[in-house]
Amino acid sequence: MNNIFTFFRRTAMLWLLCLPTLALADHHEQTQAEKNLVQVAANNDDFQTLVMAIKAADLTETLEGKGPFTVLAPTDEAFAKLPEGTLAELLKPENKEKLQALLTYHVLPGAISSKEVSKLKLPATVQGDTLKIENTDDGVTINGAKVLIADLPASNGIIHVIDTVLIPPQKAE
Repeated sequence: MNNIFTFFRRTAMLWLLCLPTLALADHHEQTQAEKNLVQVAANNDDFQTLVMAIKAADLTETLEGKGPFTVLAPTDEAFAKLPEGTLAELLKPENKEKLQALLTYHVLPGAISSKEVSKLKLPATVQGDTLKIENTDDGVTINGAKVLIADLPASNGIIHVIDTVLIPPQKAE
């Protein structure tokens, strides 16, 4: 009987020690969903290039706004796969419109979850062109870019992490 009492007392003590940790984890999830799209990206080490580009394109205010938006967020590794000098060229003030077009090609109107996005075939981006979404054996691809992580919540939308920077179709001039 004494052993059972000791077991329950130790188990209760372990639960009491874990409760603050569980409460903090729950609080962290709530605060993540309370952050806007730019704040979520800025707090993730894999999106530093994306955040820098958003600022250079003067899209911060828009993506911090009401939304909702779905952001297809290329990682820093995805930006590194661009041909050498491409990103530096896009970040120049005289190329702001090109950078805006590139970035808004990664944004869909509305908060589209992974369940919904996989049902879409040719959704229109904020930039105006459409994207091709395919379900493959390896998961969902968008214009060939693999979705690495889906459904990162934000207060004004949702983020899907992709492994490649999407290049909008060239417009005839």
